[in-house]
Amino acid sequence: MQQIIRKNHMDIAWHEYTDENGADVPVTEASLTEKASIIGRVGIMLLSCGTGAWRVRSSMNTLAETMGITCTADIGLMSIEYTCFDGENGFTQSLCLTNTGVNTSKLNRLEHFIREFEIEGKDMSGEKLHSLLDDIERIHGLYSPVTLGFAAALACCGFTFLLGGGPIEMFCAFAGAGIGNFLRCKLTKHHFTLFLCIVSSVSMACLVYAGFLKIGEILFSISIQHEAGYICAMLFIIPGFPFITSGIDLAKLDMRSGTERLMYALIIILVAAMSAWIMALLLHLKPVDFIKFSLPAEMWILCRLVTSFCGVFGFSIMFNSPVRLAASAGVIGAAANTLRLELADLAGMPPAAAAFIGALTAGLLASMIKNKVGYPRISLTVPSIVIMVPGLYLYRGFYNLGMMSLATAASWFAAAILIIAALPLGLIFARILTDRTFRYCT
Repeated sequence: MQQIIRKNHMDIAWHEYTDENGADVPVTEASLTEKASIIGRVGIMLLSCGTGAWRVRSSMNTLAETMGITCTADIGLMSIEYTCFDGENGFTQSLCLTNTGVNTSKLNRLEHFIREFEIEGKDMSGEKLHSLLDDIERIHGLYSPVTLGFAAALACCGFTFLLGGGPIEMFCAFAGAGIGNFLRCKLTKHHFTLFLCIVSSVSMACLVYAGFLKIGEILFSISIQHEAGYICAMLFIIPGFPFITSGIDLAKLDMRSGTERLMYALIIILVAAMSAWIMALLLHLKPVDFIKFSLPAEMWILCRLVTSFCGVFGFSIMFNSPVRLAASAGVIGAAANTLRLELADLAGMPPAAAAFIGALTAGLLASMIKNKVGYPRISLTVPSIVIMVPGLYLYRGFYNLGMMSLATAASWFAAAILIIAALPLGLIFARILTDRTFRYCT
């Protein structure tokens, strides 16, 4: 007899919060419970898209003000505790997600819902509003696991060139990342636990990379030193979105959300690095330096622009962005990341300082075009700088730590920490310069 797996988190019957015989009553005239249910549901849906606490709270406040009530919220990575007041009564609720992820398409629909609520939504009944939210909640992934596999392959292929790899490393990383992310998407679709998805996909990526390299060595006498690129095949797992949003939340003193997001990102990094390290030992792979090859300076810049675009475009598709949004983020990322690399190479600027300027540039460019593109700023900024997250540094630090080369490990970790700190700082200062509402702690 097959065992039935019961849900650990029970579903919420949102329509039961609506008032009886209130189908034609505007939500502004509804009970406090009905108003609070709309606010809480929008908040938890925004949180499920991967956005930070400041944006979630701001959206909940907008709805509350339009409905004539007051809302306070304590927001984490996976849960919201909020209270609504109407001057006489209070309503408190605790909501929790079953899982977290990134979905920029759903985030965009929710942003439109909030903007339209101030114009038309306030005259709708709670029942109609919950029906609209039902439609938005049905937006899962725009793309199939096969498409997401190709997106990861494209992103990691671009990553490989930017880190110093050549055509052989790029091809093997393309294959490894594509199959690895395809497996992760299939497992996630069937609701397997986070650790299993990470370990399985990273192990598969390393195995496929090593397999293609071995075939090339047997058939075409390819040098085994091309093994250096196996790290690039697993970089699709890097949790760039929570890394960046954790910094933004900490800057706004949303300490709970910021620390929880940072811990979530570190957990993924730790499990992925441990899995890749074990696979490296089993497959006799080492994170050696890439084989050097030379190109004219103009060709370097052109190739970096192209591969940066491909990397950001691929990651943006993995975040469930529409193609138009992914292309816009790709253009921003190509300009900002190429500037970062040229500042480090040509001007001799420290990598962390170059990363700050790159992220600042991405934030300023996103602020300039967000209204024309019609998408939330965070949907442009975070994908455009994810490619700057030093996944290679983090893995090399962990690898050397496992080999007890403590001095080398500390050097890699220190470089990674400086860059990781610089990236959200760049976005934060870009936001401070261009968004008046973000400058204040209110």
